[in-house]
Amino acid sequence: MARPRADLPPAAMLRALIDAEGRLAVRVTPGARAEDIAIDDGRVSVKVRARPEDGKATAAVLALVATALEVAPSNVELLRGATSREKLLRIAPFAD
Repeated sequence: MARPRADLPPAAMLRALIDAEGRLAVRVTPGARAEDIAIDDGRVSVKVRARPEDGKATAAVLALVATALEVAPSNVELLRGATSREKLLRIAPFAD
């Protein structure tokens, strides 16, 4: 049985939360049953199936955020929070 697709917000809603320096703060829940990105009161919550082992959850977060923003995974990098649930990402500039 195939896994359901991730529940992602519209890219424009997520892009609106990126600051002037291209940073996006996210709160991560690793080991979730389903992958999801939610926006509540301007805060981004990311749930990924990957476990927090050897950076697998962080890699899954970067890939999921890139998919949600409709950019290449190489355009999303981790600035802070490699071993924390609170992560700060940098999103490379993109053309609208």
